[in-house]
Amino acid sequence: MPRRAAPHLQHVTVHGHRRAYVRAGSGPVVLLLHGLGCDHTTWDPVIGQLSRTHTVIAPDLLGHGSSDKPRADYSVGGYANGMRDLLTVLGVDTATVVGHSLGGGVAMQFAYQYPERTERLVLVASGGLGPEVSPAIRAVTTPGFQEVMGLLTLPGLRHVTTTALRVLSRTGVPELRDLGEVAAIYDSFKDPQTRAAIRHVVRAVVDWKGQVITMADRAYLTEAMPMCVIWGADDQVIPVAHAQNAGELAPTARIEVVPNAGHFPHKDHPERFVRILRDFIRTTEPSRHDRERWRELLEEGAPVVPAEAEAGEPPVTPVPAAG
Repeated sequence: MPRRAAPHLQHVTVHGHRRAYVRAGSGPVVLLLHGLGCDHTTWDPVIGQLSRTHTVIAPDLLGHGSSDKPRADYSVGGYANGMRDLLTVLGVDTATVVGHSLGGGVAMQFAYQYPERTERLVLVASGGLGPEVSPAIRAVTTPGFQEVMGLLTLPGLRHVTTTALRVLSRTGVPELRDLGEVAAIYDSFKDPQTRAAIRHVVRAVVDWKGQVITMADRAYLTEAMPMCVIWGADDQVIPVAHAQNAGELAPTARIEVVPNAGHFPHKDHPERFVRILRDFIRTTEPSRHDRERWRELLEEGAPVVPAEAEAGEPPVTPVPAAG
């Protein structure tokens, strides 16, 4: 079978900001949201296969890739609003929303803000499921990041560092497998606008204690929404233990831990990733938002959080959840 050409990068202006995205295939819509410092190309290994059965939309989030990088709202709520407006402009009413890392936090927020537009929720090595995060991400919030990174990305040093990171990523050491992706993110920091945007993003979701965003207090609202969590067993950015956190918060969620994969399981094992995603979509019914039930849940409120969760431990929430 001849290899499909990569989908063409398109642009649309929303609220005065130019947003880049790719769209491929036909059928039910799958929205793919990338992680911090990445762009739509992180999904290149899976878009071709997935677009044989689905319409795939993979945007560059604001501040990333070929989208504009304004001084703007880079919170997960702001990103969720932007995805709602992008889908509206593209004529899409509902979608299965897939989010990787930061994109997982955006996907969770999108599902919370717009449940009537979310058919299913898929979290891939997602933020928002526990406080732990790589020290390298915390470093972005420190004073002087802009200036120091400006020096570290001068042409000669940048070339040596990115080459070294890519070589290390190919050594076969599980803990180093993601350094190729780190090299691409590091290389993008040569652009001052990108550095500024990424700093705004990280400050909105991480502080010195770790991740700020969480689904713990709102997990009970996802009872009617099918949810799948996919994680690489060797993830060094966000611990794979967070997949178990998701299982505790949403007991009926489907949890898939991919062996021999790091923070980018969709790149380490794209065929397996597509099989998991397709099977999840095939075996679940799209969520149908019930306003009355939503109101009842809000009135009942979240279940009581166990005392141990006060110290930062993920609560075990004994409620029906995404499934």
